Amino acid sequence: MQWMTMAVMLLSGLGMGTVFDGYRVVSNELKFPRWWLPVLDVIYWMAAALVVFRALYASNNGEVRAYVFIGLAFGMILYYFLLSKIVIVLVKWLIGAVRKLVAFVLKCLDLLIVKPIKLIYKLIVVILGFGSALTIFLFKIVLQLFRPFWRLLAWLLRPAVRPLWRWLSPYVTGWRIRERLAGFGRIIARWRSKWFRR
Repeated sequence: MQWMTMAVMLLSGLGMGTVFDGYRVVSNELKFPRWWLPVLDVIYWMAAALVVFRALYASNNGEVRAYVFIGLAFGMILYYFLLSKIVIVLVKWLIGAVRKLVAFVLKCLDLLIVKPIKLIYKLIVVILGFGSALTIFLFKIVLQLFRPFWRLLAWLLRPAVRPLWRWLSPYVTGWRIRERLAGFGRIIARWRSKWFRR
């Protein structure tokens, strides 16, 4: 049981060294704020103590003897002399691989989703701008074509409209129709300039 307990403690020491180096490299690579480091150290040592006690309890029912500390210390020393550099290089490589994978995924999302959406949006804006310009152009042509008929109709209806206009002119002046139409025209002009600027 003593030899098994020493072996378990040796493996626990190796595991503690591995986790500590991994945590140290990750904190350096990800540039954690300095005030986070003491908090993370406390969390690491609490977790390590719980894991070691659990392993000790599973091997010899939690009996603390001198060989327990010897096995734990020997495992940590063995790790730092044999495996520390390998683990550090491996963790750095894993962090670099994860960063490259994340950059590749973001680039794929940009190419497959973001850029097509932007292209569709610009295409819709161009189509709407062209459609509005074409509609206004056709409307002007229709107005020009119907202008002689409107003038003829106005000339025919003038004798009947004049008395009606004299009667309605005070009300029309109070309604400020011209100012409202002018404001509406300015809104349309701003809307058109906005579409064509894009």
